[in-house]
Amino acid sequence: MTEAALPPLALEEPKPGTGERLARWGLVAALHVVLLYGVLHLAVREEIISLPPSISVRLLPLEEPNKPEAPPAPPQPKPVVRKVAPVQPQPVLAAKATEAPATFAVAPQPPAPPPAPVAAVAAPPAPPAPVVAARFDADYLHNPKPVYPTFSSRNGEEGKVLLRVKVTTAGTAQELEIKQSSGYPRLDNAAREAVAKWRFVPAKRGDEAIESWVTVPVAFTLD
Repeated sequence: MTEAALPPLALEEPKPGTGERLARWGLVAALHVVLLYGVLHLAVREEIISLPPSISVRLLPLEEPNKPEAPPAPPQPKPVVRKVAPVQPQPVLAAKATEAPATFAVAPQPPAPPPAPVAAVAAPPAPPAPVVAARFDADYLHNPKPVYPTFSSRNGEEGKVLLRVKVTTAGTAQELEIKQSSGYPRLDNAAREAVAKWRFVPAKRGDEAIESWVTVPVAFTLD
């Protein structure tokens, strides 16, 4: 009789006891506590390190720069007093006519006044020199006398003509205007023709000759 084959026996691991299980759970809990403590310790340390140190700041008042002093005002120039030489009245030329050839009398002009002295001033510009009026009665000019028109003397025509003459720097009559008529065209023309040929002493400003206007009176009278 053969022996029948028996199946192998299955060995069961022994179950851990209660004390061993508690020891395992305690070890796991202790590891968790250690890990949690390490994590908290590292977090607190990083927070302390990352905090910046306190900085103290104090604001200082700004100092204003020294303002430059204003320069003193320049002295005001003194007013310049201009002195003008008085204008001497021009004499009246009298022409007298009779039945004989007419004669003509020229009243002498008063001597020209010297230029008034100009007060020296320190501040420029200097005042302009006074103007001396033109003259027509100087003896060295040898101006011809106006001719009394014969027809006017026969008809008793008398009158006074005022001629306005523009005198050039050379002393000649450049323009003539009748400022006041005698009332007779023949007398006006006779005075105009005579004065147009006259020589004049030109007006002067200081030592410089200038153009100017002068009034020449011519009177026609009968004896």
